[in-house]
Amino acid sequence: MENGTAHPRMLADCKVLDFTQYLAGPTVTRLMAEMGARIVKVEQAPMGDPARLLPFVKEGRSAYFVQQNRGKKSVCVDFNKPEGVELLHSLVRTVDVVVENFGPGVMEKRGLDYASLKKINPKIIMVSISAFGRKSPLSHKVGYDLIAQAFSGIMHMTGEADGPPQFVGLGIADVSSGVHAFAALGYALYYREKTGVGQHIDMSMIDALYHMHDFGLQSHSLSGGEFVPQRMGKYHNQICPCGIYKARQGWIFLLVLDRQWAGMVQAMGKPELLTDPRFATSADRVTNRDLLNPIVQEWILSLLSDEAVLAALEQNRIACAPVLSVEDTLAHPYFKARQMVRTVPDPILGTVTIPGFPLKFSAYPDLPELQAPLLGQHGEQVLREYLDYSETEISRLQQNGTLFREDR
Repeated sequence: MENGTAHPRMLADCKVLDFTQYLAGPTVTRLMAEMGARIVKVEQAPMGDPARLLPFVKEGRSAYFVQQNRGKKSVCVDFNKPEGVELLHSLVRTVDVVVENFGPGVMEKRGLDYASLKKINPKIIMVSISAFGRKSPLSHKVGYDLIAQAFSGIMHMTGEADGPPQFVGLGIADVSSGVHAFAALGYALYYREKTGVGQHIDMSMIDALYHMHDFGLQSHSLSGGEFVPQRMGKYHNQICPCGIYKARQGWIFLLVLDRQWAGMVQAMGKPELLTDPRFATSADRVTNRDLLNPIVQEWILSLLSDEAVLAALEQNRIACAPVLSVEDTLAHPYFKARQMVRTVPDPILGTVTIPGFPLKFSAYPDLPELQAPLLGQHGEQVLREYLDYSETEISRLQQNGTLFREDR
């Protein structure tokens, strides 16, 4: 707001044709919707986005779907009818961006791949998200979040050191690839603004996760293969003290780098550790971590509360945090202050609690009120506004099954 005048939202002029489903693709357009983009969500008749069936479902409405699809207009089309594909081609001519995360071959089969759409709209920017990438020797394989976790090495690095690999219990591959694609799309729009040239963004969920490996690859390479990246369990194997420690009421994570070691010794009230040759350097502390971690653990349990542990650590500028549950976050003042616990309206569910918008813009402190669509809710509106279809044409498409709408 400036001089009493509201700024148009940053993506207010951006029109998006959204072929996405489940989580990875909808993450891209969910973020764009919050920034004002006009999102037309294309769903396949008669079921629509399969996420509409994912738990938690109440009164036939999926809260999962609501969280990922607020602010989008739903058009439900029978992809198997030639007239339906012609309709989609017509919509492509009117938009700036197409986003999709269908399985292998789905878009190509219907002439909705980038090579086909570029002929219809040369300036189109298309985002494709898939597990193995559109251009890869494994592009034919079907994949989901946990497949990407397995193949990328993330699952191998998660779990107890002497136990089996474990998966992360969140859609990190879906959301990470969606956020990576969202970032790439911003630069593609910027590039097109300067040059007029559109392009295809080929986003692999596996690439997004593989990009997260930090010291493992270079350490393996520089050590001539002597260092082998392995899962660590609750303690880090290259930094000490660093890990998850049991406290009186819960668990606490702390991390002590070389510059913080003196502060950690002071926090514990154990000055003798500072001159102990077994812990003199970072390398020494890692080598002797089986001796040092029990000392840290014993000190933490010697204090009467988790708050006392955190206060002692923070007083000495040691990075630390309680290990919060999802339920813990709901009432925590941090998440309230950052508006990260958000209650949004829904015509069926009433209200739904979802994670807040993570991007904080000084020019847009307030977020728009958005709702997720019913299946096919906006078909008639979109065809009138985008394609100037008459009521007679729309009625004909509805009667022959090309255009579908959920009856509620």
